[in-house]
Amino acid sequence: MLHPQTRSLLDLMEKSGLPPVHTLSPADARALYRDRRNLTQPAPPAVAVVRDLKSHGPHGAIPLRLYRPAGAQDAAALPVLVYFHGGGFVIGDLDTHDVLCRELANGAGCAVVAVDYRLAPEHPFPCAVDDCLAATRWVSENAAELHLDAARLAVGGDSAGGNLAAVVSLLARDADDPAIVFQLLIYPATDARCGAPSHQTNGQGYLLTTESMAYYLGHYLQNAQDKLSDRASPLLSRDLSHLPPALVLTAGYDPLRDEGLQYAQRLSEAGNRVTAVCFERQIHGFILMGKVLEEANSAVALCAVELKRAFQR
Repeated sequence: MLHPQTRSLLDLMEKSGLPPVHTLSPADARALYRDRRNLTQPAPPAVAVVRDLKSHGPHGAIPLRLYRPAGAQDAAALPVLVYFHGGGFVIGDLDTHDVLCRELANGAGCAVVAVDYRLAPEHPFPCAVDDCLAATRWVSENAAELHLDAARLAVGGDSAGGNLAAVVSLLARDADDPAIVFQLLIYPATDARCGAPSHQTNGQGYLLTTESMAYYLGHYLQNAQDKLSDRASPLLSRDLSHLPPALVLTAGYDPLRDEGLQYAQRLSEAGNRVTAVCFERQIHGFILMGKVLEEANSAVALCAVELKRAFQR
């Protein structure tokens, strides 16, 4: 059953009359996502450093935001998580995930570099993949200057960002560059065909709907063939061996639940070290809602613990 706090939140959102994402233009959907974040996100915790940067990529400059955790010494070479925000490849930015990046930095005692990759439909697939891979390589290559430890570099993200973290891990393995020690996959989108059973059972009434999934993927992918690319659907990759250890976190009332669990299973079957945890009473996007959902804070703490453990190996 849904957590009572989650049920109350969904009821409140329904009564508020907020328009469904799939009825909005991308620009209006981005503004709504950004503006409503303060209703459900905790206050941003203090960190030692917040610094805006830019990396280079095949499509131009990529804005980044570097966080160093509270109490970190200026010159200490910290492990680093390169983080890709969620939002269906269409919405979301550095500000929508600012609180989560701060929480992960403080909880794991690591630096976090958030990536403001290009969004669809203005920049369709595979622009986001290109940006995220380029940004991850840039962080690795400039680690010493940024007082980061390139030997302890992780990637992570939620939803679309989880997809991008999984894809970057695959591409980095194939190119042997950069070295990635961990992947944090928070309710990741792993199969653009959207055929897993949870797309049917959870496709209505739980925030992320069948219509909104079609909206996001319709803007991101340029044709039906793109759905079959392992750069859009990492679950379809023929070879998932020799990948970084992973935490795959899913939610019981999420359309993406089953494809996240399927990806965790295939990673394990390929010989990788994987922990899969499902928050059975939660919905897609819940980890950003710690102001109103207590289990969101538990999920953030779990992610931080797993990151810290990965960096200590």
